[in-house]
Amino acid sequence: MTGAMGSRRKIYSGHSLMQHGYYKNRWMPLWLSIPQIIVMVLFFFIPIGMAFFWSFHLEQPFGGGSRFVGWENYQRTFADQEFWEALLRTVIFTIIGVFLSVGSALIIAVAADRAVRFSALTRNLMMWPKAVSAAALGLIFIFLLDPYQGVFVYFNEIFPGVWNPRLDPTDTWTMLFIANTWFAMSLSFIILLAGLQGIPENLHKAAAIDGAGPWRRLWDIQLPLITPQLFIVVVLEIADSVVASFSLIETMTKGGPGDATNLLVYKIYRDGFAGFDLSGAATQTALLMVLVIAVTSLQYVFLERRVEYER
Repeated sequence: MTGAMGSRRKIYSGHSLMQHGYYKNRWMPLWLSIPQIIVMVLFFFIPIGMAFFWSFHLEQPFGGGSRFVGWENYQRTFADQEFWEALLRTVIFTIIGVFLSVGSALIIAVAADRAVRFSALTRNLMMWPKAVSAAALGLIFIFLLDPYQGVFVYFNEIFPGVWNPRLDPTDTWTMLFIANTWFAMSLSFIILLAGLQGIPENLHKAAAIDGAGPWRRLWDIQLPLITPQLFIVVVLEIADSVVASFSLIETMTKGGPGDATNLLVYKIYRDGFAGFDLSGAATQTALLMVLVIAVTSLQYVFLERRVEYER
């Protein structure tokens, strides 16, 4: 009895420490976060600040100085037809890419949550693509989808020219969407699966007793209860698709054929590093960042109202 009471006191005291635990040194959280803060300052805030600074100056390409020009760079960018075409292609790529990646992740997450055959293996395999860089993934897919030695070579033998992403813009976009979906849906899958597995089992049992089938339970129970996860994956994928597309385009298409896949992020690279138009590239970078912030803010303003955080 005494031993049981003693162990019970230890449990209660440990529980009390967990309930009221805190850092004895009030500055410890700051010290632990300093490495991340340094990385963010060096590789995010300083470059973004320089981009805004350069967007109001005419920068010489090889360090020859700069001259303040005000809004002239923005006027030049807005008058550039290639800028608007690249922006339109970026919007199209983002909308279709997010729909495919989130939709595919949701389908696989629902299947894995229902403990179908090989679901445990699927959960492990779906995490692997996130460990591969987008550039390496682009090289893999450019080989797999090559019209002369990839998986479609047999179709080209039967129907010559049916698949040629090197020349056909439609095939090129299809190849990009396949690679982007494979790369992006792993993180969405993990988040959505966690949300699905967090739904109380009693709700599924009660719905089954009432005669609701799997599809009815999906639409009436699962989807409404994972709206927080759906919201966050859409926000993350929209922001990520704008940036991650650069590595895929650089390794797979180089913006071609023609300028069919020359998205805004790749146009910025070509203008800045190939054309040495530092001011123009910085201006487009500032506009792209403002666009991403605006789209993300609008999602929080209009879409978050429909998110149900309580279960």
